[in-house]
Amino acid sequence: MRTIELREYEPSDAVALSVAERDALAAAIPSLRITPAAGARDAYVLTPASVVGALELGGLSIRIRPKLPIQRVLYLASQAINRVDFRDEPFGFDEAATPQHILVPAFIAAAQRAFSGGLLHGYRSVQDSLTTVRGRIDFAEQFRRRYDLPLPVEVRYDDFTEDVLSNRLVRAAARRLAGMNLQTPRWHQSLRLIDATLANVTLIRVPCRQVPSVQFDRLNDHYREVVELSRLILRHTVLDAVRGEVRASGFLMDMNVVFQEFVTNALRRQLDLSERNFRSDAGCAAAYLDKDRRIALRPDFTWWEGGRCVFAGDAKYKIIEDGSATNADLYQALAYASALDLPGALLAYAEGWGASYDLSHSDKRLEVETVNLDGSIEAMEASVARLASRCCQLRSQSAHHWRHPA
Repeated sequence: MRTIELREYEPSDAVALSVAERDALAAAIPSLRITPAAGARDAYVLTPASVVGALELGGLSIRIRPKLPIQRVLYLASQAINRVDFRDEPFGFDEAATPQHILVPAFIAAAQRAFSGGLLHGYRSVQDSLTTVRGRIDFAEQFRRRYDLPLPVEVRYDDFTEDVLSNRLVRAAARRLAGMNLQTPRWHQSLRLIDATLANVTLIRVPCRQVPSVQFDRLNDHYREVVELSRLILRHTVLDAVRGEVRASGFLMDMNVVFQEFVTNALRRQLDLSERNFRSDAGCAAAYLDKDRRIALRPDFTWWEGGRCVFAGDAKYKIIEDGSATNADLYQALAYASALDLPGALLAYAEGWGASYDLSHSDKRLEVETVNLDGSIEAMEASVARLASRCCQLRSQSAHHWRHPA
C-alpha cells in the first residue's frame, strides 16, 4: 500500500495518481485541492484544507497531519461533544500515530472497564402485537389495525433490557472501528469480543452529523467514557464505498467544525448556560439582514435571554498573522450586530492576539479574542475564561444599549 503524507494547509510535492485514484480521492475529501503538477504527467499537487486525519482509499493510505499535536486535536474533538479527558499527561501518544491507532486501544480499554460490572440495562417503551395482554392495551391502535378481531392484542409496555442507546452507540462504534485496516490482530479480536458481548443490542446506523447524546446519572455514569468515545468515533470515522469498488475507511476531522464546537461548548460551560440559552448555529437562522428575510444569518454561538439575543459571535479556525482580523470576518460580525440590534459582536480566533474595533459613523464595537491552542491545557482553559469574560461584557453592553438607546 502506498502512503501519502500531507500536512494541513501545506501543498505537497508532486504525487503520482491514476485517474481512478484522483477521482476517488476528490470524492472522499472534497476540500482537498488537487492540481496538476507542472512538467509532469499523471502527477498532482495535493493541498489539504482544514480536514485532518488518516484515510485508506483502495491501495492508497493518506495521512493529513494537523498543525496542532495529535493529542491536542483529539482533546478539542472530545471536548466539542462532551468531556473525555484526552490530556497530554495520561497518554503517551506517538505523534506519528494516526487518530484511529490512538482511539482504538482507548476505546477497547474503556469498554472493558464499563462492562466489568455487567452490561447496562434500562427500561425501553415497546409497542407490540401479542396473543396475551402485557402492560397496557393500545385501544386506538387495536381498533385501527384489528377492528373487531380480539387477537392479537396491540399493547404497550416497558421492557427492562440491555438494548438501550448507550449500548447501541458502543456496538456501532466497535463495528465502525472493526471495518478499518488496523494492522493489529489483537485489536480486531478485542473489537469482535465487544461486538459479541452486545449481540442482543440493535446495531444502528448513525449519520456522522446526527450522533445522539446520552444523559448521564448515577446509574449509568460508569458508561460515560466509553459512550463519549463512541460518539467521537461515530462522528468522525469514514467507512463507505466511494466510487465503484474503491472503498474508503479512516478517521477524518474538519478542524473548522471541531474548533467551532469546542469554543461553543467551552463557553457554555464557563458561563453555566444551557443549550437553550447559549445556542449553536445548528437550526434556524438567528436573524435576517434584510427586511424581506432572504439573507439569513447564523452566528456560531448566540446568547438568549427572555426570547431576545443579547450576544452573538463566531469562531474562526484561523491565525491572525498581523494582529488584524480579516475584513470578511469583520463584515460578518458587523452583520450580526446590525441584524440583532446589538452594540457589538465577537470573533474568536485559533491563534494571535486580541483587538477591538470602534466603527466609524456607528456605535458598534467589534471584539477579537483568541484561544491559545498551542500551550498547556491550563493555558487554553484560561484563554477560554478570558473569552467568556468578553462575552459577559458584550452582554452587559447590550442591556445598557436597550435601556439607553442612542
